[in-house]
Amino acid sequence: MAFGELLDQVGSTGRFQVMHVTLLCMPILMMASHNLLQNFVAPVPPHHCSAHANLSLHILTKEQVQRITVPVDEKDKPARCQRYATPQWGLLNVTDKAEAEEEDSYADTLDVELQGCQDGWEYGETERSSTIITEWDLVCEQRTLKQMGQTIYMGGVLVGAVIFGGLSDKFGRLYLLQFSYLLMAVSGTCTAFATSFSLFCLFRFGCGMALSGLVLNTLSLVLEWIPTRVRTIVGTGTGYCYTIGQLLLALVAYFIRDWRWLTLTVSLPFYGFFIYSWWYLESARWLVLNRKSEKAVKNLQAVARINGRHAEGEKITLEVLQESMKKEMSCSEGSYSALDLVRTPVMRTITVCLSAIWFSTSFGYYGLSMDLEKFGVDMYLIQVIFGSVDIPAKVIVTVAMSVFGRRPSQCASLILAGIAVLSNLLVPYEKQTMRTVLAVLGKGCLAASFNCCYLYSPELYPTVIRQNGMGFVSMTARLGAMVAPMVQLLGERVPWLPGLIYGGVPIISGFFAIFLPETLAYPLPDTVQDVEERGYRRKNTKAKKEELPTGDTSTPLKDAA
Repeated sequence: MAFGELLDQVGSTGRFQVMHVTLLCMPILMMASHNLLQNFVAPVPPHHCSAHANLSLHILTKEQVQRITVPVDEKDKPARCQRYATPQWGLLNVTDKAEAEEEDSYADTLDVELQGCQDGWEYGETERSSTIITEWDLVCEQRTLKQMGQTIYMGGVLVGAVIFGGLSDKFGRLYLLQFSYLLMAVSGTCTAFATSFSLFCLFRFGCGMALSGLVLNTLSLVLEWIPTRVRTIVGTGTGYCYTIGQLLLALVAYFIRDWRWLTLTVSLPFYGFFIYSWWYLESARWLVLNRKSEKAVKNLQAVARINGRHAEGEKITLEVLQESMKKEMSCSEGSYSALDLVRTPVMRTITVCLSAIWFSTSFGYYGLSMDLEKFGVDMYLIQVIFGSVDIPAKVIVTVAMSVFGRRPSQCASLILAGIAVLSNLLVPYEKQTMRTVLAVLGKGCLAASFNCCYLYSPELYPTVIRQNGMGFVSMTARLGAMVAPMVQLLGERVPWLPGLIYGGVPIISGFFAIFLPETLAYPLPDTVQDVEERGYRRKNTKAKKEELPTGDTSTPLKDAA
């Protein structure tokens, strides 16, 4: 791969790469704040029906009003979605628990008429001063709107993956990344000032689109400016920025209890990211393969100056660049589209397998991460725990990817995640500590799987359609994230069914990773032909191994080298 040699000439791990990767990673710190924002803007507080509008309340205490207007459920708590059609004044005479149970039984035998919460709801005190639940009464008949809000956000991420994936390969990584920063800043600000739930969902959809553009183009700009030997370390470091972002979200949410101020706080930094993004350099790989060699030469020379290699940079001219990358430029002639992801055999295998892997990883990850209330633990503490488990998980998977390879690491992380989630089905609901431990282990394995996905996928797709490929697999991931909240609703009818689905899907997709080519220590492919040749080389090596007598492996080892 000629570009790797040019990059080494101008400095592949110098001052430019450090500044470049650092600035690109800073916005990733805020990604988790938008992905997991729902946990802190939409927790459901205790609630019950408000008293009848025509009821005189000045002579009654709050407890007395609740007693005569709201029945109790089977757990001896106020019913959330029903009240007495008329106040039950006879219940005012209740003085102790025994009499209360007697009066409730008496009311049941009389078949007291009940009705919905026609005068709204009263909400109990919670750790959040305001949420979208209390602002727009997303409870009872409208409780599914909470999950719909997150699904719409993920729908935006899906649409963004489709749009930005194709546009980035056509117009470049840099312009689309800058637009994504601005879109996130504006959509997030508008979300904070939304006057209705419909507007809230609309602007969250915009945030989702921006997030896709941010992720896809950040990864490409990072990987296309660094050498093969440090891809694993840099890719993992980028993933740790998201992990730190989860911890940062818990800290910010702890001090900012109002959902509007919290949303605004995690959105305003993107204005700053947009301003300093004008310092970025467009990917020289992309420029060369899209017939913009003059700009590529200028960018490479700029990198050489920043890295203190002025003389080496002056040696790179238009003629040198075109001669060095003659093969890649000839193979990249013509236009490419999403159809090229499935047009050839090896590309087709890669796309199908990666789609299954991305879908299941995102499906399980957000299925566990987006309903922290069910663990019965302080929401800030569980967010910190869920974020902290990513640290050892990513260390382990980084070592595994560097030693054993990308393919076995991807396969193992998905299967282990599924086993941890399925094990939770065998633990009684009362043992919340054990259930939380298993959920945290499962989430850690899924975080490791995501780490593999974000490093492995760009290494498999060639430069000419890398963004198309990343956009497509990211789209399947968002499909998984959109479906995940809806699966939680199945638990209202069959409590164990969501856990079975969340655990089974990763295990099945883990076996898809077996069919992917290994990329450990391989340079980035630039053309579809590079990918196909690598795939056929792998098949031929396996075939030769099978033909050789036992103990003789010299030929395939030589061929593989």
